[in-house]
This record gives sequence, structure tokens and C-alpha cells, in this order.
Amino acid sequence: MVAISGKVRPRSDPNPKLPTGKIEIVPDAISIVNSVTKSLPFSISSSSDTQKKKKKKQEDSGDEGAMGGVREEIRLRNRVLDLRRAKMSNNLRLRHALTRCVRRFLEDDHGFIEIETPILSRSTPEGARDFLVPSRVQAGSWYALPQSPQLFKQMLMVAGMDRYYQIARCFRDEDLRADRQPEFTQLDMEVSWMDQEALMSLVESMVRRIFTEVANTALPGGADDENNAPFKRITYEEAMEKYATDKPDLRYGLEMATVTASVSGCSFRVFADAAATKGCIIKGIRVPDDGGKISNSRLKSPKGDIFSEAQAAGAPGLVFGRVKPDGACLDAAKPVVEGLTEQQQRAVIAQLGGQPGDLLLFAAGPASIVNKTLDRVRGYIAKEVLHLVSDDGQGEHSLVWVTDFPMFEWNEEEGRLEALHHPFTAPRQEDLEPGKNLKDAKALAYDLVWNGVEIGGGSLRIYRRDIQEKVFEAIGLSEEEAQGKFGYLLDSFEVGAPPHGGIAFGMDRFAMLLAGAQSIRDVIAFPKTTAAQCSLTGAPAAVEEGQLSVLHVASLAIKDEEIEDMEG
Repeated sequence: MVAISGKVRPRSDPNPKLPTGKIEIVPDAISIVNSVTKSLPFSISSSSDTQKKKKKKQEDSGDEGAMGGVREEIRLRNRVLDLRRAKMSNNLRLRHALTRCVRRFLEDDHGFIEIETPILSRSTPEGARDFLVPSRVQAGSWYALPQSPQLFKQMLMVAGMDRYYQIARCFRDEDLRADRQPEFTQLDMEVSWMDQEALMSLVESMVRRIFTEVANTALPGGADDENNAPFKRITYEEAMEKYATDKPDLRYGLEMATVTASVSGCSFRVFADAAATKGCIIKGIRVPDDGGKISNSRLKSPKGDIFSEAQAAGAPGLVFGRVKPDGACLDAAKPVVEGLTEQQQRAVIAQLGGQPGDLLLFAAGPASIVNKTLDRVRGYIAKEVLHLVSDDGQGEHSLVWVTDFPMFEWNEEEGRLEALHHPFTAPRQEDLEPGKNLKDAKALAYDLVWNGVEIGGGSLRIYRRDIQEKVFEAIGLSEEEAQGKFGYLLDSFEVGAPPHGGIAFGMDRFAMLLAGAQSIRDVIAFPKTTAAQCSLTGAPAAVEEGQLSVLHVASLAIKDEEIEDMEG
């Protein structure tokens, strides 16, 4: 590292490709400030990155988040060097621009105030595993790091802080993926006296501002658009039926339909068994005439790539056929053609909107597996086979609200209902009427999905004690358990809680998508690996026994030497 002092003057031959391309320095003195005393594990020059952009596809298929041909493990271990790369530096600056844009929009334009909520709180059920912190002064008692500020922000509404936001640090002890971290940042918002439409409209305005100022992209339908159209909205039920996911990517079609009733009673065993089994469905997806891009071999085992995608989602395979020129019958394997009557073939073709030459793919079995399979297959065909979206997805923006979620879903492992979002989400008013079963209620919840990725989720909240107690009862919490775990929230509802609602955005994920990065680790300065470790500092790490004893805890982990003794 060197320090140069001298005179700054205009360049005689300006270079617009450089940030400093208009000026140059005529040095008077050059001094060495610090020396590099070891070999660098990788190059950090922008020219090196440019030369290696050609390897992007190879990198994307290897270690997630790799850039410049360097393995992510090496990059994370040498993070201070990695952050010198122009790409990484730009990612962090973009993230800062995102945060700054949010603050200005909420504070300057809409009167929100930022309020910090506790990091050390108590453990609550209904969510991922908590990170626990033992108390030194209260022996045997534990704090939990917050999975979200949910309860505190609701109590802030009761306290009269009617427009709250926070750039909140949250913690979840869960298995990690490319878009998950044990500690993450979310934009948390809560408002009083806004109905669902007003709150969603406010969020849309904020997202448009972010795209304009941070991504330099104007979304259609904004204030300058004469139609000022809101983002597209579909119900949860419609999303699951047409796209097999509650996070649909609407940049392309490839819609689906459940055809169970149309093929019921057929003699094709795969369909017949599914139609006769409770909880099972038969569902199809139409791929418009692809000009021969999808051969039958790609749909069959053992080497078909589309078959492999279906298998990876848990399905034994796919049933497929092509619509004949008459538009009424299928060209398919013999068991399919002989097992479905002409009337049944016509019915499924009509349901899927099939045209001559179209490929129809079917999955049969438990509804969860069928939906997971067709969702994965749909995305793979659109992106990798038909190339209906660009490789990096930049320049194409599909933003959609998914609404009317069920209040509850069944947890097979625990044999009980659990809240689909969280148990503080309000049901629709009509589902609270006498004679209605709360367990069948729809929630006043809304998720914002961008190009098939959920970037924000929120709801109107329960603000009455009697309704909150009914929801706790539905998920199996007794009155005593509810009071013990959430009594402070329930009690606050009895002192005049206003109607309120909110939303939370995953800032890591939002920044990742804006930057076109492959992993949220590329927009976080010092992230954890998929093993929840910090490659730079070595965290988590062992601590001395004395540190544990003052916290009234002991480690049950088997030490390396004890393992060696057992093996010996």
C-alpha cells in the first residue's frame, strides 16, 4: 500500500471507463505505508474479474456465490480481500442504498419512526428453533434471541406509536440454504388504523421508489402512469392451483390444472390409484408446442434431465403425452392411451387448454409431492429448456401479491394444526361469524413475490384478546399455556388496542435480487456458511469451562480425545 502526494490535473486523454478517468496526479512524493508480506490467495483486480466473466455459467453450477473462479470457501476465509473486489464492494454499496432509500421513504415521506426492540427476550413457540442465551444472574433461566420483533411491534401499536419501522436483526437456528442465514436483517413495519388495501398500497409505493432509486428501473403502473395500476394480485388458492406454489414466477405461463375428477375411474393404474386415495391428486402442466426442444428421452429415466428434476422433488417420475393434430386425443405411452377413454383425454386436454403439438406433463400422488414436483419442473423447463427468461433475470420484473392464505395448516409430525404464517395473524371478519369453524378460516395475510421469490410477507393482526385466545386454542395451546407464554401481549389487548397490521421484508434477499447475486452471502459483509460457521473468525468455537460454570451450564458435547478413547 502506497501514499502518493502531488498535483491533480485534468487528463490530456480522458478515459470515461475509469471512475477517475477525467483527472490524473503528477506525484511529488511516493511513500510505502504498508507492505504485502504474503502471497494473495486470489486476484482482486477488476481486470481479473472481467476476464473471468466468461466462466460464469461454470461457476454458477459449482460453489454457490463463487466469483472469478475462486471457491467460496477460500473467499469467505479471506473476506477482507474478497470485499476489495469491485463486484463485492458494489454489492455492499447497493445494500446501503437500499437501506437509505427505505429510511427516507418511511421517515421523510410517511412519518414513520424507528424504534429498537430487545435482542434479549424470552423464547416463544410457533417458529424455527431459537438461539438461547443462559442468564448468569437468574440461574437456570434463558433469554432467546428474537426470530422477529413481532410481539414488541404489536405492543408498540397499543402504546400509540402508530407508524413504526426498524431495520431489525433477527435470529433463527435452522438449516441453511443460499438465501438463508442464522442471523439476518429484515425491514419491519407496523401501522395502526390502516386496512389491508391501504397498507399494500403504501408498500407498493415504497417498492417502486426502491426500483427507481436503487435499481434505476421504473416499474409500470406507478404514479406517473396514467393508469397507476397496482401490482397483480392472486389468491393463495389460485397460486397453488395454477402454479403449484405460493411464490409463483409470473414472467412466463406454463399454467397447471388439477385433473383428478376428469380421470377418475380410468384404468390407467397410476391415475386410478391416486384418484382413489385420500389426499392424492393428479395434476397436469401444458408446455406449448416447443418445436421439438423436449424429446421423450428427456422425460424418461434414467438419464432424462426433466425426469431427474421430477425425481429430485420426490416424485417417481412424470406421465406425459402430446396433443395430436386433431386436438382431441393424446399421443402417449400405450398404458396411458388405453387406460384413458377418449372422453377423458378430451377432458384433460380441455382443462389444460391443450392445442395440437402441445406437450402435457402429469404428476400423480400426495398433493404436497405433486405440487413440489410440478413447481420444480415448471421452473426448470422455463429457464433451462425453453429459455423464457434471461440467465440473470435482470430487466424482467414480475411483482405479485398472494393473498387469502389459510389461517392454519396440518403438522403431520406433531398431529396438530399450526399457523401458516404466525398465530397473531387476523382471520377474515366473515370467518368469525357464529356457526363458522375458525379452523377453516382464511387469513388477512399478504406476501409480495418478485420473480418467484418472496421478498416480503405481512398481515393484519389480531388486536382482541378473545380472538387471540381462540387462535391459540386452535393450535393446541391451553389457556394456561397461552397466559404463561403470551400473557403480556394478551393483557395489553385489554387496555385499548387499535386495529393494526404490518409487513416484513428480508433485506438480505432483497439486496441479493437487486444485485443479481447468486447467494445472500454475496450481499452480507461477513456471512456464515451453510454449516452456520464463520470461516473468517472460526465461530462458533469452544469456550473455557469457567465461562460455562458462571452461567450454570455444562457442555455435553464429546471432545475429540474422548472419541479417540472410545475408538481405542
